[in-house]
Amino acid sequence: MELTERKKKILQLVVDDYIETAQPVSSKSITEKYLTTISSATVRSELSALEELGYLYQPHTSAGRVPSKEAYKLYVNELMVKDNLSTKELDYIEKIFLEKTNSVEEIIKKTAKVISELTQYTSLAISSHDGQEIIRNIKLFRIMPESALLVIVTDTKLFKDAVIELPHDLPDDNLENANNLLAEFFTGKTLAEACADNLKIDESFAGYKAVFSEVIGALKEYVSRSDEVITEGEDKIFEHPEYADIDKIRDFMSVVTKKDKVLNLLSENRSIKLNIKIGAEGYEEIPEHCSLVTATYSANGVDIGTYGVIGPQRMDYKKVVSVLENVGKILEAILTNR
Repeated sequence: MELTERKKKILQLVVDDYIETAQPVSSKSITEKYLTTISSATVRSELSALEELGYLYQPHTSAGRVPSKEAYKLYVNELMVKDNLSTKELDYIEKIFLEKTNSVEEIIKKTAKVISELTQYTSLAISSHDGQEIIRNIKLFRIMPESALLVIVTDTKLFKDAVIELPHDLPDDNLENANNLLAEFFTGKTLAEACADNLKIDESFAGYKAVFSEVIGALKEYVSRSDEVITEGEDKIFEHPEYADIDKIRDFMSVVTKKDKVLNLLSENRSIKLNIKIGAEGYEEIPEHCSLVTATYSANGVDIGTYGVIGPQRMDYKKVVSVLENVGKILEAILTNR
């Protein structure tokens, strides 16, 4: 049976209406709301045909139709008309990102919060530690006689949570010399290059070999960390009627509260600018009743995180896609100018 343009239009209207109301859609509601020049009998016939094709089903014999997973797939690939954010929403995004931010981690947290607030779904985010960040500055600050705080500024982050041991009785003058040598040796290298096992330390640095070993150990520990996982708006799932079912809530929370599952979800297809997964589709981390929309952002060629929105299959895809695209554009523009 051919999927005619009229069938596609009616299917689009059914999906849009069901997303908005969460109620099965009848032929009567389609003709009264949208297709006033077409008879209810004609629409009813088309709905039956769409059901036969597997795009719709009836939860009860007397009820209207509900989109199937196949309907949502066709909808996001061919039928969906993108939404436009309001001026107020666009201003809100700009306002949040124009506030002073000192690190990419802060930007990622802000981005996840903005996405969740504008979509009214749970948002997920990860930042990448791929070792390709370039060291711009590196310095040790003595905090105890035999320990120092290691502060590293890269082209994307400020890293200041490592404390290293100093040689016994290392005077302040020698610590300053060590800082000069560290800056000379590491500035301009990527983290991966700085951590390389075959890194050759010049003889002029030999007196500070213990300091260099401590610094390289801290760098290796940082690069080896798992990506940071952020979730925002986990409680927003309770606003959707599908999740009156306690089993669905349990399935959903088992994903968003587990770091390894979120990492697996967002690490897939990072090279794809925008990716929509409806139901499990081979991804066992996604409950069958959920959908996930992900986007990866960058500025000046630097990866600034992968983000996702997870919610019911009856997700407002138009809104979610528009939010992700606009957040990406505004964030990239602001960071590039900055």
